[in-house]
Amino acid sequence: MSLKLLFSTAAIIITFAAFVPYVLATLSGKTKPHVFSWVIWGTTTFIVFFAQLDAKGGMGAWPIGVSGAIAIVIAVIALAKKTDTSITPLDWLFFISALLSLPFWYLTSDPTWAVIILTTVDLLGFGPTIRKAYAFPQDENLMFFGLVVARNVLGIMALEHYSVATVLFPLSVMLACIGLIVMITHRRNILST
Repeated sequence: MSLKLLFSTAAIIITFAAFVPYVLATLSGKTKPHVFSWVIWGTTTFIVFFAQLDAKGGMGAWPIGVSGAIAIVIAVIALAKKTDTSITPLDWLFFISALLSLPFWYLTSDPTWAVIILTTVDLLGFGPTIRKAYAFPQDENLMFFGLVVARNVLGIMALEHYSVATVLFPLSVMLACIGLIVMITHRRNILST
């Protein structure tokens, strides 16, 4: 087994390790994800998966594809459970921006610009979750975001070709998750005193 395949497989296992408890916590009502954040993340992640494949990311893109599919499942569960369905006009703008990256990619024949747009939209998709997690830090699962960080480190290591199109998205999401972990931990500490 090649080292790249090992990293990709480990990243996919971590993806399931992160998402299965998150899905179960959402189903039980312990975790209350923002529906539209997950719609945005699922959409952008899945499109980035195809862009990474186009940019020759190879098996390093697989964890992103698995993650995108599961994110859509979480969005559906969150919607069914009515966890946090507040959708603002800004949320719609993020979602529409994600979809607009597709014709831009088609017109330029370059996945790099699509990944730049999608990464920006995905990071903006953290907005509703940051807003909610700031007010209700106990509603979020820190272990989940920590595993996403680990998944992205391994996913980057598994990439078969390194470029802006293949690295930007997982690196940016990793850094955003680290920031979210720090903010949630800080808010929990403040609210517990």
